[in-house]
Amino acid sequence: MENDGKVRSRPHKTAKQKFRKRLRHLTSRKRPGTFLDIVKEINQYTHGWINYYGIGDMKNFIRETAQWLKHRLRQLIWKRWKRVSTRFYRLMRYGIDREEAWKVANSRKGYWRMSKNQTIHRAINNKRLASWGLKDLNQLYQHRYLSY
Repeated sequence: MENDGKVRSRPHKTAKQKFRKRLRHLTSRKRPGTFLDIVKEINQYTHGWINYYGIGDMKNFIRETAQWLKHRLRQLIWKRWKRVSTRFYRLMRYGIDREEAWKVANSRKGYWRMSKNQTIHRAINNKRLASWGLKDLNQLYQHRYLSY
């Protein structure tokens, strides 16, 4: 990484670990509440954390955490669609064709593994997560970092 002759700071490893641990708690599969409430709490926490540590140089950490967070949210959604019929109809509603939706909905693979599935990524894409209120961590960080 080039410094361009400037001194840069970054959050300590423990601060990053606490951030990920809190996000893990907020996206727990057994967590009660509506999905919109969960997204609201995630937005509040991430916005505050990035505002506090935004002066730090942590572009890669934010990018990796944003990908991981979206993966966790897809896992949470897939778990909440418990029944095969619910999964099937939701996938159909989000633009997946009938045969492919049926195959994915009937899968017996675990939640984490299924949240990596390309069909689920097309159904629950980043645009849809944003429409449900999830703020993009990369944009929040870029906005905060560039303002210093």
